[in-house]
Amino acid sequence: MDTQVLIIGAGPTGLALAADLARRGVDHRIVDRADGPFAGSRAKGVQPRTLEVLDDLGVVDRVLAAGTTTLPALAHDGDRAHLVDLNEGRHPTPSTPYARTLVIPQFATEAALRSLVPHVEHSSEVTALTQDERGVTATVNGQELTAAYAVACDGGRSPIRKRLGVGFAGETLADHRIVVADVVLDGLDRDHWHMWRSDPGSMLALCPLPGTDLFQLQANAAPDRVAEPTEEDLRELVATRTGRSDVVLREVRWRSLFRLNVRMADRYRVGRVFLAGDAAHVHSPSGAQGMNTGVQDAYNLGWKLAGALSGALPAEAAEALLDSYEAERLPIAAWLLGVTTEAHHRMAAEMRIGKRDDELLQLGIGYRRGPLAEPSGLPGVQPGDRAPGAPCALADGTPTRVFDLVRGPGFTLLGVGVEPPEHAGVRAHRIEDPDGHVAAGYGVPEGALVLVRPDGHVGVVTHDPEVVAGYLKRVLG
Repeated sequence: MDTQVLIIGAGPTGLALAADLARRGVDHRIVDRADGPFAGSRAKGVQPRTLEVLDDLGVVDRVLAAGTTTLPALAHDGDRAHLVDLNEGRHPTPSTPYARTLVIPQFATEAALRSLVPHVEHSSEVTALTQDERGVTATVNGQELTAAYAVACDGGRSPIRKRLGVGFAGETLADHRIVVADVVLDGLDRDHWHMWRSDPGSMLALCPLPGTDLFQLQANAAPDRVAEPTEEDLRELVATRTGRSDVVLREVRWRSLFRLNVRMADRYRVGRVFLAGDAAHVHSPSGAQGMNTGVQDAYNLGWKLAGALSGALPAEAAEALLDSYEAERLPIAAWLLGVTTEAHHRMAAEMRIGKRDDELLQLGIGYRRGPLAEPSGLPGVQPGDRAPGAPCALADGTPTRVFDLVRGPGFTLLGVGVEPPEHAGVRAHRIEDPDGHVAAGYGVPEGALVLVRPDGHVGVVTHDPEVVAGYLKRVLG
């Protein structure tokens, strides 16, 4: 084998997977047909749950410094304007340290992830892909490359998905075309996300991008438009929809025109090839879910690939672990497609800006019905749930946070007021709860053992050490 995992596509999903595999010591290669890193701001909203993922990967401070969570919307209506705080009432808590959507251009998020990835092979296109029981063979720029597994992170038009014959069911909202562009303009302050909307067909949003001199422009386009707008087209659009002579577009750095698609793959795995990110699901941009869902696909898959490649698992158990990726993530995509489509239609019908719904922050997403979760019989957080954050103390009284204890590529076993048993390859910590934050966030009784998976979800909640041992044997070998 030339490598253990071939990652096809170096967008946020592929980069997140490469970063996760790198810290696990899994040999991989990441290829992308583009000549270099993506230069646009496209997906500019990072949700709180994704910030927790970036915390675990070690780049959350860099991402937070490059973005903002305090950018109220200013809805313009002629000479009047009213403020809308999309994150109104959302503040950090001990169990949810990241409570608001972060506005940050996609290229800055990718730069943070890229800092964790040893090397990206740009100008590298996969033109053929075959597999057998031993591995995958890809043709990259005319050369054959072999890997144990391949992951297609190659976007909504995924050539790999098409080669695999995977269905991509859903709908194309033919009457909804959106222009997105990164522009330099005069006449607007950078303290607000400016929006104009006199009717469903004339939406315009101009969002200042932190750390840059740019605004991201979003606007409805005519349903029959097929060509990307020119700079002059965008200049006229801004003048017409704002109705203001003082708002002047000076420069266009990047632009794109797309139709709204709401689709998802009917399978996330075909043998040794997996789909992730937009290759597996495409959403309405309403609610800023697409990139976030892709990053969390990668976060779910990375540790499972590492487990299957470790050699510790019998073949049947390794297959079951890899199958759990689709079993856990496909239902999430189906649910989110419904949520984002509803949000899109609601915004179009009501012609108003809505606050972030709880469900759009992705903090409540879990896998209780997945194959790696069994009901605990105890109150509080359940197997499959996101593991909340919580300030706590070690047995010697040293203050710490649950997020600091579980950070890293392995499983972590927490004993709440009790010494947890030792298991090979598993970090074990007795934690105390002097301020009641663990009780508030986890709700488990004193003496409980809480096993946290490498992706920050709960694996086991029990009083019985044998239950923990049985789970680890089944999942890790």
